[in-house]
Amino acid sequence: MLPQTRYTRTAIALHWVIALLMAVNIALILLVDRYPDDWVRPAVDTHKSIGITVLGLVILRILWRFTHRPPAMPGLYGAFERFAAHAAHGVLYLLMVLLPLSGWMHDSAWKDAGTHPMYLFGLFEWPRIGWIMAIEPTLKETWHTVLGGVHAWAGYVLYAMFGLHVLGALKHQFLDGERELQRMWPGARG
Repeated sequence: MLPQTRYTRTAIALHWVIALLMAVNIALILLVDRYPDDWVRPAVDTHKSIGITVLGLVILRILWRFTHRPPAMPGLYGAFERFAAHAAHGVLYLLMVLLPLSGWMHDSAWKDAGTHPMYLFGLFEWPRIGWIMAIEPTLKETWHTVLGGVHAWAGYVLYAMFGLHVLGALKHQFLDGERELQRMWPGARG
């Protein structure tokens, strides 16, 4: 039997759906200051909904990864490259959980969260995190600020890690001659 050279269809689908949703979410929030005033609240609510969706999909992806072994790295990877690839993927998984979770916590610490429910894509009310909602108002405002900072800085780290992830894949594909993109590209042959 030939060794597995590609990720499973499910892993590939989750990878690209999560990447697309995260890219849309980043664009949505980075451009929010350019929207007309009546678009800002719907844009922020959509950002929150996409974040919760990403969190759910990332949990599915992690469960899939634990139950389906990924293909081995190409043979030309050196020890440092293998370590760097594993470390980068670990940081990316951490960020894919930290970003939506810190955003949800930040939203739950919002002073008006109790009077302004959050609706997941406008379909149904999404719960805030109860223990955060129950914090004394002054302390909750501090948590809102801290969690907003964590969310923003995690975003900056994500931008850097995303860049390294893409550059690493392109380096292996085009400079090293490995069939790196075929491992994760939908429909590609291994």
